[in-house]
Amino acid sequence: MTREDILDFLARAAEFEKRPNRHLLDERIVATLFFEPSTRTRLSFETAANRLGAKVIGFADPKVSSGVKGETLKDTIMMVSNYADIIVMRHFKEGAAAEAAKVSPVPIVNAGDGSNQHPSQTMLDLYSIYKTQGTLDNLTIHLVGDLKYGRTVHSMLQAMRHFNPTFHFVSPKELRMPEEWKQYCHDNNIRYVETEEFTPESIASADILYMTRVQRERFTDLDEYERVKDTYILTRSMLSQAKETMKVLHPLPRVNEIAEDVDDDPRAYYFQQARNGLFAREVILTKVLDIHP
Repeated sequence: MTREDILDFLARAAEFEKRPNRHLLDERIVATLFFEPSTRTRLSFETAANRLGAKVIGFADPKVSSGVKGETLKDTIMMVSNYADIIVMRHFKEGAAAEAAKVSPVPIVNAGDGSNQHPSQTMLDLYSIYKTQGTLDNLTIHLVGDLKYGRTVHSMLQAMRHFNPTFHFVSPKELRMPEEWKQYCHDNNIRYVETEEFTPESIASADILYMTRVQRERFTDLDEYERVKDTYILTRSMLSQAKETMKVLHPLPRVNEIAEDVDDDPRAYYFQQARNGLFAREVILTKVLDIHP
């Protein structure tokens, strides 16, 4: 997506926020295929489809699909495409969405592929940043926690390359941003600082504090997970030097990386952020079907 594509997307999301119920997808079928657990992503896509007048089919538990019988992803996609106008898919395998798109005669929306990408989350993140900061340009964004497996932060880097950001990569050494993504920053002139420091003083420069969950399901060594899971916990007292305009984002679910006493701070924005997912995903469904409100 170009800078102009992203800004047009955000403008459309704002229009859907004003009027989310529209008969733009009447007589369309949206299939949601979730091979990994999901609450917000699946429900917001399904809510978006319903608010736009579409019918929804699919599954939230891969155990009820023919995948347990040995059916390949290709065959599943080819079969479901007979019934649906668009397929929204989350899969545990990196690159699964691209693999599905190569064989599908209908559009594939990537709702998360392993630890690789989560582009629809990034679009709602950008909308949340734009709503709260009034711009996407020249912001300082702190990405905190699991930067190795956190697919949302990888997608964020790609989207923000158009807007001259400065990133702070805050993580334990075991969960540092992968080298290929740091190389991506170099190739695209994205400024970043890599640190393990997480203090009120270090938070003070942030326009956006983007917390992430340490994802137990991505670890093959559970001892390593236990060592790093509680490295960064944001409490309300840690916001003592933060900008009044700063917002705390989180793709959710949280475990304990944001204490509940943060919820009442006006800088906490993660629940509103989840609501913004509805409007962003309404844009996605209409754009990929080339339907203009």
